[in-house]
Amino acid sequence: MIVIKKITIRVKKSHTVKTLLVVDKKKKIEYLSYCHCGAMHDYRILKERFPPQINWFKKHHVHVDLGFLGIAKDYLYKNLNIPHKKPIKKDLTFEQKLENQLMASERIPVEQSIGGLKRFRVLSDRLRIYSLDLYDQITGICAGSWNFYLAN
Repeated sequence: MIVIKKITIRVKKSHTVKTLLVVDKKKKIEYLSYCHCGAMHDYRILKERFPPQINWFKKHHVHVDLGFLGIAKDYLYKNLNIPHKKPIKKDLTFEQKLENQLMASERIPVEQSIGGLKRFRVLSDRLRIYSLDLYDQITGICAGSWNFYLAN
């Protein structure tokens, strides 16, 4: 099972920095993308890092949030779990709400791994580093420390 999620962190001079994560069921961070500044869409980051021409997710169960709505038509996958989007001026049915709750409960380990990354205060506080390369290195070190914490 692969869960794709993004981290959004505020940085000086740029309102947000986004990083794409691929996390397994055991909260281990399998992939961490480079940081992207500004209002870059989550799905665009996914298409840049994992081009749709290559079958990246063909053998995997993929869980994504609503930031990746186009994944169903562009990628091949074994199984895709994406929540139902609320229609305009309508409500979701009771069954759709239950399905969304079940999918959200399966994504809890991902949110816990993001929280584990943000326990390192350099990622959760306002960052006063202007170099994204240095920020990428810091994020990678924090992800490695989190995976080491899980292993021991």
